[in-house]
Amino acid sequence: MIAIVTLLTALPFGFFFRSRMAAFVAYIAVFAGAFTFQGVYLMLAAVDRQKDAAFQVGDFPYSHGVVTGLIYAAGFGLVLIGHRLGQARRGRARRGRASASRAAEFSRSS
Repeated sequence: MIAIVTLLTALPFGFFFRSRMAAFVAYIAVFAGAFTFQGVYLMLAAVDRQKDAAFQVGDFPYSHGVVTGLIYAAGFGLVLIGHRLGQARRGRARRGRASASRAAEFSRSS
């Protein structure tokens, strides 16, 4: 679940937020909610002693922590990539508006 949330939110947050810090904070907030929901879901399955539970009661799920940490780090990378793509897009749009205004100014002066 957290992998899906990361893929669906991290890159768009980086792309659409002008502030990298705001994109990071938004990603952290969304990830924290998804992590909490997933953690409770996995713990309830373990406490209920379901056969297909991710871990057993009394065992510490180290592998789950490692995978979650890697997904979390990958999300920060996606935020950075999205932010760079967004900056490039905004830069091209700014240059396009500037050249259009110069062209309009040139046509008025002629």
